[in-house]
Amino acid sequence: MIDNDYLLAWTVYGIAALGCLLVWFRLTRWMWRGLYEPLRVLMAVLLLAPTIVDPGEGLFAPAIAVTALDLLFGVDSNAWRAVADLALYGMIGMALYLSLIGARWLLLRRRGVLGPAPADAGEEPAVREPVKRGEAGGTQGLRADRRF
Repeated sequence: MIDNDYLLAWTVYGIAALGCLLVWFRLTRWMWRGLYEPLRVLMAVLLLAPTIVDPGEGLFAPAIAVTALDLLFGVDSNAWRAVADLALYGMIGMALYLSLIGARWLLLRRRGVLGPAPADAGEEPAVREPVKRGEAGGTQGLRADRRF
């Protein structure tokens, strides 16, 4: 394969993989955050992980394609290497994802979104008291405006 053909094939595959990833993002957007984020990381790893096909020339191919084609045609030359690469990239992707979750948790905790930070544990949070119906201050007019 000529170098230009090799780069053209990777470019076409990269664009198609990013398109599939965008579709996957749309399909998983309705889910709970704790479910769709790991699924998105897993799909990105499956679509974007390369594996080496020819060590002598340094040629790479998508690991999921190498695994599927080796299992489909009964060739067992690169399937295990591709599965090992997928597992390695999957562990790296999940480790990065978990570290980003930890950083996001610490940031939200520090901002006070998730509750008081450990340094502010002794302070009372400022909470507005709800207006009760029978008290003075014009709350009697609210009953007439209710449309339930």
